[in-house]
Amino acid sequence: MKIESVVQSTYPTTGNKPEAGQPATVTGQSPQQVASAKSAIDVSRQTLNKSILETSMDVSISVGNDSMRLLLKAAVEHLNQVLAPDFGNNAIQKASESGVDYSPQATADRIVSMSTAFFGKYLEKYPEKDIETALKDFTKLIGGGIDQGFAEARQILDGLRVLQGDIASNIDKTYELVQAGLKSFVDNYPRPDKPAAISAKSAA
Repeated sequence: MKIESVVQSTYPTTGNKPEAGQPATVTGQSPQQVASAKSAIDVSRQTLNKSILETSMDVSISVGNDSMRLLLKAAVEHLNQVLAPDFGNNAIQKASESGVDYSPQATADRIVSMSTAFFGKYLEKYPEKDIETALKDFTKLIGGGIDQGFAEARQILDGLRVLQGDIASNIDKTYELVQAGLKSFVDNYPRPDKPAAISAKSAA
């Protein structure tokens, strides 16, 4: 079949080719039909994107470390978001993936240490806050980012149908360890009266 005949069959009434950059339309289609076709294309594109993601991840994600790597990445990204208004973009640099321990304890320690490292700068930025208020507000801020990161990681893994067994338990364990780490940070952060007490004890 010649190209001309294909064009004529597509545009039977006018024979005009669509202008460059304009979508091809068929004479007689209603706006609703055009919108429906566009919606179908969007759904198809989303399905394709999901298929690509699943193909690239579903084999390796269940190996073990990949799920924890995804968790850390999601936590870091959301911590960057909640810290950005005060400390700029990408405040927390992503950890190198080469030779990194992704056990629940190591991952939790990394999340806690990377986020709480900003508390000193937080105090400088909000000098009007007393230490207890600052600790409460800061841990609430980074806690929100951490929760969003865990939720995102769980959603992705659940979508890949691998949020079960060791992967699910490791993420739950990591979350518990992060919460314990944040509590320990608050409980053990030096207050104005603590250094004096420690010094007096040492002198005795």
